Amino acid sequence: MPLTDETPPPRLPRPLDAVELRVLGALLEKQQATPEYYPLTLHALAAACNQKTNRDPVTDLDEAAVLAALERLREHVLVWKTGGARAEKWEQNVDRRWSLDAGAKAVMTLLLLRGEQTPGELRGRSERLHAFATPGEVEAALQRLEDLPLGGVVVTDIDRDGTGAGPDMAGLAHVLALTGLQVVASGGIAGTSDLVALAGLGAGARRLAGVIVGRALLSGALSISEPVAACEQ
Repeated sequence: MPLTDETPPPRLPRPLDAVELRVLGALLEKQQATPEYYPLTLHALAAACNQKTNRDPVTDLDEAAVLAALERLREHVLVWKTGGARAEKWEQNVDRRWSLDAGAKAVMTLLLLRGEQTPGELRGRSERLHAFATPGEVEAALQRLEDLPLGGVVVTDIDRDGTGAGPDMAGLAHVLALTGLQVVASGGIAGTSDLVALAGLGAGARRLAGVIVGRALLSGALSISEPVAACEQ
């Protein structure tokens, strides 16, 4: 079906994971802040993802993880590969897919790279990307992002991924309270007790839409029957 002005932008078929979100954020940032060096090679993109400044959390992603995320994102037409085989480069397609204006694009970039922030923090950190004249302009950009047809979000502390250190309960509760989107928890799951705690986590009537437990299953810390039993409690 052809897209018209009245056709809503396509909804993502699944929430994006933490690495995919960092990759998109890095591509968006470099396009706006240093367009002369954009699109990015895989090496430059990995460096941008792992940058020590303007990132929360700071990551240590290798090029293989970044490339795998790029290939997943390309399946959803969120990134493009450009250039020849000897000089492949990558660019984002988020702004075209959802018709983002400059303000919404800048706010999305900051949220992807630094997580939750107040409107005042977003305005103060957006100067290299887009100059907001008033706090109201930031609020309006946030509202435009809230209206995007996103199915949900995966919330994780990358430092907890694969560690079994326990989920970020406070962070998850905060995100549940902030958004009406479906929220899926990921990172730090060590056993059934974590699943039971997450099943009881909420903000008002809102509850988590799901939990990612891949590493716990692969390591043997959980059997496949335990998550099912925890969800039925």
